Amino acid sequence: MSITAERKQALISEYATKPADTGSPEVQVAILSERIRNLTDHLGIHKKDFHSRRGLLVMVGQRRRLLDYLKRSNQSRYEALIGRLGLRR
Repeated sequence: MSITAERKQALISEYATKPADTGSPEVQVAILSERIRNLTDHLGIHKKDFHSRRGLLVMVGQRRRLLDYLKRSNQSRYEALIGRLGLRR
């Protein structure tokens, strides 16, 4: 369900806005999106795993808050990010 260290490093290097950037909203949203995708696949198989379902809802809420912040602070970065990640909205 969690992502590997190599995959996390690949996401960080792909979405970083500058070298050694691990905390920008783009990187955080990309990592959360990967974790959400993995957990969604897990819940497709394990339909009664309600503890993981709650974790998924928490992660979706966190991603939504980060995206709302990015939309408020910089509209063009927000639109570029949701385009790259393929998110609706």
